[in-house]
Amino acid sequence: MASLALGAILAVLASLIIAANTLVAIALLCLILKSGSKGLYFVFNLAVADAMVGFTVVGLAKDELSQPLNSSQIFCALRMAFVTSSSAASILSLILVACDRHLSVRKPFHYVQLVTGLRVGVRLVVLWLVAGIVGFLPVLTPCFQKISTHKKCSFFEVFHPVYMLTIFCVGFFPALFLFFYLYCDMLKIASVHVQRIRQVEHAGLAGGSRPSRTASDMKAMRTVAVLIGCFTVSWLPFFVASIVQTVCSECLPYRVIESWLWLLGLCNSLLNPLLYSYWQKDVRLQLSQLAAGVKRRILLLLGNGHRFPGRAAKSLPTVSCPRLQN
Repeated sequence: MASLALGAILAVLASLIIAANTLVAIALLCLILKSGSKGLYFVFNLAVADAMVGFTVVGLAKDELSQPLNSSQIFCALRMAFVTSSSAASILSLILVACDRHLSVRKPFHYVQLVTGLRVGVRLVVLWLVAGIVGFLPVLTPCFQKISTHKKCSFFEVFHPVYMLTIFCVGFFPALFLFFYLYCDMLKIASVHVQRIRQVEHAGLAGGSRPSRTASDMKAMRTVAVLIGCFTVSWLPFFVASIVQTVCSECLPYRVIESWLWLLGLCNSLLNPLLYSYWQKDVRLQLSQLAAGVKRRILLLLGNGHRFPGRAAKSLPTVSCPRLQN
């Protein structure tokens, strides 16, 4: 019964993740075509990575609902590799978004020269290469796999504890520290900007560009703060409990970590598009425009194709040319 409930939750969560990230990705793609902003590519990549997380969850939900028999070791390792690589791509995309917002605050006048199309493309290629290596390393290196006779295909039954500890300690916690460093540095820069603005206003030389610069800094800080908060709340319990489970297998319930804490981490892929579309006015307006366009097309299709039964279209009476002359 618990397996069926978990499978239903995973199925609903996967559907919401795919739908939300697909809508946000379409809106971001429209914004990129309109404005040509290079920084939006990182957010677009985040939506794509989160959508891939949703697709990988579909297979896990199917396993929970159907309760399959023992699967082969290589098949289970491949499935967990796809899950791990897509989750790693999502986390790395969050880091790139935070670094991009930090750069826009620290180097506002050189941002356009620093963030070029070539550099954005190189960073995204490196991101997916690193995510693929992280996820598929146990498949390519059998020593990182663990032979298990357990029915369920899961991380702890496939990946070796050494690999798990390496990923957790080398990947997650440095990313978390980098998040907090970027945010603290942005706070320091914003406080310096506020002090300079007050000095200029006190001298009676305030211009129109500095307040907008401060508003832009606060917007970038708010975005990074939201991403950090959601990332920490979603993934920190799972990674801490997983380290404890890897070191001491009898200390924590295995089912709670494998199912429910990991489920909380997956919710981050749903929170990212919802919160980003809520906090970013451009994305929110683009989504409303897309919804209005879809609604308009549906109404046009219904208006052109709707026919009332028993009523034929009435033709207009013909008028001859002499009658028109009279």
